[in-house]
Amino acid sequence: MTGNIATPTLPILIVEDDAAILELLEEELQEAGYPTLGVGSAEDAIATLSHSDVSLVISDVRLPGISGMQLLEQLRSEGSRLGFIVITAFGTIDQAVEALKIGADDFLTKPLDLEGVREAVYRVLENRRLAEQFLQENPPGHFHGIVGESESMQTLFHDAARLAKSDAPILILGESGTGKELLAQAIHKESPRAEESFIAINCASIPSELMESEFFGHVKGAFTGASESRQGLFQAANGGSLFLDEIGEMSPGLQAKLLRALQEKTIKAVGAEKEEAVDVRIIAATHRDLEQEIESGNFRSDLFFRLETFSLRIPPLRERHGDIQRLVSALIEKHATSQGKSIERVEPAALQALLDYPYPGNVRELENAIMRAVTLAESGLLSHGDLPERIRQHALEQRNAARSTDTNNALMPAVQQNSWPSLEEVEKRYIQKVLEATGGNKRRTADILGIARRTLYRRLEDE
Repeated sequence: MTGNIATPTLPILIVEDDAAILELLEEELQEAGYPTLGVGSAEDAIATLSHSDVSLVISDVRLPGISGMQLLEQLRSEGSRLGFIVITAFGTIDQAVEALKIGADDFLTKPLDLEGVREAVYRVLENRRLAEQFLQENPPGHFHGIVGESESMQTLFHDAARLAKSDAPILILGESGTGKELLAQAIHKESPRAEESFIAINCASIPSELMESEFFGHVKGAFTGASESRQGLFQAANGGSLFLDEIGEMSPGLQAKLLRALQEKTIKAVGAEKEEAVDVRIIAATHRDLEQEIESGNFRSDLFFRLETFSLRIPPLRERHGDIQRLVSALIEKHATSQGKSIERVEPAALQALLDYPYPGNVRELENAIMRAVTLAESGLLSHGDLPERIRQHALEQRNAARSTDTNNALMPAVQQNSWPSLEEVEKRYIQKVLEATGGNKRRTADILGIARRTLYRRLEDE
């Protein structure tokens, strides 16, 4: 990342049996401001790690003796969470992808792009720094436990706090999993009714034939099986708030009675002769488009307009990406506490996967993923492998797509002219790149290319 350095306090360990490439990598990283240690085998790397602390390992896959993959596997099996970048030949990309699955943070392909080396090192070290400091950050902005520092959430909190002071009904709109019930609870806690009951009911979960009795209660003998009188949700919530989730599922007949209850502040139990007064604050919610439901004849327009006067929309998680990191931190703390566990660190790859995932199920999906990860986490570390498969798979697909784009850009510089470069042209460009990297040192260039200096001179003369 040109101009940016994630300077570690500890050296970067480079494991490369090709002395010229090892020297080139050490020079490149030292010039970028990174201290380095260089060894020629995985065995030497293990010996070095036994008595020296490092910030990152960069290892070739093919090494004499233990391979780079085996070195990675051994470190991960021992619980080491060092940053790890593998180097592989272009033709073994599948091997590099396998390394990512084992626990590598990134991979580089030969011939090495020195700018790409710097960028990869910066990215891995920066992600590691972010992960290490992640759980120690200040508590996020919140509204009665709802996390959100994004502008859209701050606006929502402000509007919700103002509306909470009135007794007017509120309609909360938002996709499934955005936290509509949490917002309803927050409004109740912010309101003058905070000391009274908060009753929540999902309208989709009540059979239509039982809805009226459930909402307004019934008297003894009102219908078969009504052996005694029973109060409904309105009576139970009297003086407090009644949250009607998925109000779009309510039958048109009950919608009419709900509208009357809102207007008259009275209800009539099933089988009763008289109405009774109730003092209930209605907070309704739905993920449906109620205007479309009105057009379809499924929802009453008069009830909609009564509710919609004071409506709040919770943005989906994809519209508040900046809140995800705070949410992850808060949810890890929540579920670690509930499970009696201590999560001290988050693996960088895990954090990055959580930040990049689109969350079609919104905050609910994120929380379920965190709860699972905390449950599986061991030794105080939440690792990439603890995440649900769909999140890990998405991270892998994103990485492969990015690699594919980078590879195409590297191999197809003449694509704008709608032509492929010849093998000879690619070879010339590569020779020039290595020559530039060695500062014009033809001996070192020839060593890196694996050709005799006489051959190098001949090819330079042909250009």
